[in-house]
Amino acid sequence: MPFVSIICLLFLLLCTQHTAANTFTSFYQAKKHLSSQLSDTTKTLYCECGITRQGKKLIPKTQECGYRPRKPITRNGKPNSRTTRIEWEHIVPAWEFGHQLQCWQEGGRANCRKVNALFRRMEADPNNLAPTIGEINGDRSNYRFGMLPDTPFRHGNCAVKISFKQRVIEPPPSARKQIAHAYFYMQQTYGLVISDKQKKLFETWAKVEH
Repeated sequence: MPFVSIICLLFLLLCTQHTAANTFTSFYQAKKHLSSQLSDTTKTLYCECGITRQGKKLIPKTQECGYRPRKPITRNGKPNSRTTRIEWEHIVPAWEFGHQLQCWQEGGRANCRKVNALFRRMEADPNNLAPTIGEINGDRSNYRFGMLPDTPFRHGNCAVKISFKQRVIEPPPSARKQIAHAYFYMQQTYGLVISDKQKKLFETWAKVEH
């Protein structure tokens, strides 16, 4: 068995044990649990910003990571609140794993939440969730991961690249292993279909030492 496959298998076994002990019935429950478990060393996925609390709200420490909002003001002229809050992003987007289920074809995410227990488990699986700055979570949308060598950074010094035209996001090297592991975990646990092109990319990312 190739070395990278052995590493991925060990990671999947660890994740499966973690999930068995933390099975949630809703995305809300999973987010609440993860928020309560944050440590002082937890960083955001794409920018490696520290995270602080203001009451129940999680705030990115943007001064220490160089993040700057791409759109600090919304279309109606108000401050963009997503630039100053932490959100829990699905590394494998709900759109991606949802589209592989019949319930999505019959009514989208709301319908899957209502009628499909498998979807609810996938949506609430903490192994596929990561803290991100809200604006970047919104900009990522359901774009696939890939490489964008000629694309500039759009969020200050945060080393994430997003092409809205190509609908592709290139994460910084620090995030690539976690992303690859999340995809392989979802494949192993729920039968997620991953294209050959994406699989090769994630196999390369899984080897990255960081």
